[in-house]
Amino acid sequence: MNLSKSKYCNAIQCKKMLWLDTYKQDVKEDLNNDSVLENGTEVGILAKRLFGDYIDIDFNKDLSKMIEDTSNVIKENKKCNITEASFSYNNNFCSVDILKKNDDLYEIYEVKSSTGVKDVYKNDASYQYYVLTKLGYNVTKVSIVYINSKYERRGELELDKLFNIEDITDLAVSKLDEVEKNIKEINKYMNQKEEPNQLIGLHCTDPYDCPFFSYCTRDLETPNVFDIVKMNIKEKFKLYHDGKTSFKDLYKEDLNWRFKEQIDFEINNRKTKIEVDKIKEFLDTLSYPLYFLDFETYQQVIPLYDGIVPYEQIPFQYSLHYMESKDSEVKHKEFLAEADIDSRRPLAERLVEDIPKDVCVLAYNMGFEKGVIKHLAELYPDLREHLLNIVDNIKDLMVPFFRRNYYTKDMKGSYSIKYVLPALFPDDPSLNYHNLEGVHNGGEAMNAYANLGKLSKEEQIALRKNLLKYCELDTFAMVKIYNKFLEVVEK
Repeated sequence: MNLSKSKYCNAIQCKKMLWLDTYKQDVKEDLNNDSVLENGTEVGILAKRLFGDYIDIDFNKDLSKMIEDTSNVIKENKKCNITEASFSYNNNFCSVDILKKNDDLYEIYEVKSSTGVKDVYKNDASYQYYVLTKLGYNVTKVSIVYINSKYERRGELELDKLFNIEDITDLAVSKLDEVEKNIKEINKYMNQKEEPNQLIGLHCTDPYDCPFFSYCTRDLETPNVFDIVKMNIKEKFKLYHDGKTSFKDLYKEDLNWRFKEQIDFEINNRKTKIEVDKIKEFLDTLSYPLYFLDFETYQQVIPLYDGIVPYEQIPFQYSLHYMESKDSEVKHKEFLAEADIDSRRPLAERLVEDIPKDVCVLAYNMGFEKGVIKHLAELYPDLREHLLNIVDNIKDLMVPFFRRNYYTKDMKGSYSIKYVLPALFPDDPSLNYHNLEGVHNGGEAMNAYANLGKLSKEEQIALRKNLLKYCELDTFAMVKIYNKFLEVVEK
């Protein structure tokens, strides 16, 4: 078996994952998050400059060429930093993100775009240490380079502050025999011609969700224990290993009332549950004029503007439907920042123009909207009073669904608007996110805006239109849900 550091780490999580990835690619789900991959690439490129000048080993599908190029650089330079330095020992290949060479002493730096050090990163770096050590290199230091989540940009980007470095040399040294043992076991496992039998377990989600989970659970009855919303994964696997997987098995179990209700509605095909008094009680907390607000945000792993920390939620867009009275026309306002600017101030200024003081504002899962506005208030003292007034008057349209005052079988245990909306309006194409062009969910909206400036003018115009349509649907959906509440109370 030709191992790489990623294959090695996959096998440490689950050997069958690597076996299926090698022999049954057709049953693999695509779980890749484009933004995560882009962040990793962006961070990797930036980190190359962490220790000053460097020599980069160009990627080549012919790995032997990369190995040869690395060897030449090592021979020709007494002291240097090499990025993507590539090595192979007994068919175990690795590329080191940053290799520091000082005479005959070497240091390994594995770069990650996360804000902490996970065990899988340690396994990754330990595998690299094993390969280089077995090749005879004197590796004196092994470290994980990761993002400092507390770094706030002020002026020029400071790489030494953006990145944290954790020394794991002692751990890598202690794992030398363990890595060798693991490699032998992996090779033996991978030589099996028939698909191995292996139980599912917590390793299916730790440290990453396995792209073969649906395949490995294909024989389970649908729905099953893994479809119960908000149940802790450990509890799910405990029930699974106790042989209680189907909803019929779980019906008699002593479970949280939310789980029991989801199971009960599914098994007994219950009709819609509407607690009219509770919904009326919620509606009585609202007042006109009534505003429906939804933000879209994106993240910058590498802060581009002052006052931003890595992975901060940066608002770039909002949609706002509003009505002056119960019977008045529903009106709409919206904001979408221009590409490649710090969108926070323009958005905040427009927001206080569009939402008067002391009006009732509805959001869906209001904690998010409140958090965004509070942060804007911290940034801009001149807008603080008005912004905090908006925060003080926000109500949460999600509450009746969260409390299960309104519940249908089709919500499948969830109170997310992406489940609630089709459950309440199954035959309304205007409320179907799948019918939108280009942008269908928050993740796509985030990626679209983050990359907007890279597009041509024509492409930007088209994408901006799609972003506006998507965000508008979020608040239009809220209006429809609100009207549904009015309808059931009046009936």
